[in-house]
Amino acid sequence: MNDFDRKKHWETIYSTKDLKEVSWYQKVPTTSIEFITSLNLPKTAKIIDIGGGDSLLVDHLLNLGYSNITVLDVSETAIHKAKERLGDLADTITWIVTDITDFTPNEKYDVWHDRATFHFLREQKEIDNYVMTIENAILPAGALIIGTFSLDGPKKCSGIDITPYSEKSMSDLVKSSFKKLKCSYINHETPFKTTQNFIFCSFQKQK
Repeated sequence: MNDFDRKKHWETIYSTKDLKEVSWYQKVPTTSIEFITSLNLPKTAKIIDIGGGDSLLVDHLLNLGYSNITVLDVSETAIHKAKERLGDLADTITWIVTDITDFTPNEKYDVWHDRATFHFLREQKEIDNYVMTIENAILPAGALIIGTFSLDGPKKCSGIDITPYSEKSMSDLVKSSFKKLKCSYINHETPFKTTQNFIFCSFQKQK
């Protein structure tokens, strides 16, 4: 993995595939929406979507009235596609193009949402860095929502090996700073009619 160019890989994917041609496509990201809305936060809450790229989550959050949204992705192409789709609404979003392993937040968030970015981190140094980043980036009493392939899910995505998690391994990873709120195992049906099992967990940052 040391020679793997993550940015180049994802730029190629988003440059050659349509939104509905990728396995992670969701017309309505129901699980993410339910986890976020269950927090009962004000619509002005600061929400960051990690690896949001061309995901439709930002569209749905805007429709629900959330007004302080940041989308981060390693692929500039993915973010460009999202901006084009949203039109003038794109100006209301903060867009960040960077690899999550290089991300140094300059503000703190009420909600950190990550669906299927974290599980691409395979090296312990990258995983530890991610945990340190969320500890610094999430406000006291703020929420971490993270979804990864489960132990019963795929071993690869987009040709890349992933790190699967269970409820226990996910919880143990962040237990020094976060209290578990809930975890759910979710089956995602891809556009190709295959099924991927995810573990979704939400945690609250301890003051």
